[in-house]
Amino acid sequence: MKGGNDMDIKEKIEEIVAKVRNDKDFAAKFKDDPVKAVESVLGVDLPDDKIESLVDGIKAKLTADKAGGLVDKIKGLF
Repeated sequence: MKGGNDMDIKEKIEEIVAKVRNDKDFAAKFKDDPVKAVESVLGVDLPDDKIESLVDGIKAKLTADKAGGLVDKIKGLF
């Protein structure tokens, strides 16, 4: 059931991205130690490579969302 697992990961990434945006304390924790921050949300201890993959996905999503916001602002100029 690999497909189900991938969906769980996407859901977790979305959940953590929302938490980073809405919770200043968690955002600071994520910035300082993203692996521990992610583990605290997941409530399970996963191998570091799995956590690091999640962290990369979260950072990519945060960066993409910021870039998308900038593009929208730039489009608004024209």
